[in-house]
Amino acid sequence: MNRLTLALGVALAALVAAAPVAARPATATATTVTVSMKEFKFTLSKKIVPHGTVTFKLVNKGTIAHDFKIAGKKSKLIKPGKSGKFVVTLKAGKLKYLCTVPGHAAAGMKGTLKVT
Repeated sequence: MNRLTLALGVALAALVAAAPVAARPATATATTVTVSMKEFKFTLSKKIVPHGTVTFKLVNKGTIAHDFKIAGKKSKLIKPGKSGKFVVTLKAGKLKYLCTVPGHAAAGMKGTLKVT
């Protein structure tokens, strides 16, 4: 009977020790998405990202300036052949993105990013 009691005690202690680890909420990790921009489309390196801080690396491969807007935040205008960085904290959901230069979104520079 002592061995059974000891084994149950050890198992219970292991569960108690593991409980705080299991109870912690998952922390969001920083994510980087490369966004290639050109007339008239965006190409994102990832279509699904976890919620939290997302760094968008904007690369303009086109011949005219473009920007990137998501979750109510807008990047600076990126000139042709140039790159920029745009950091946003995103919540879970399906978020629309677009280029705010007049006529660009209507020509196809828009899409949806899934945030988990």
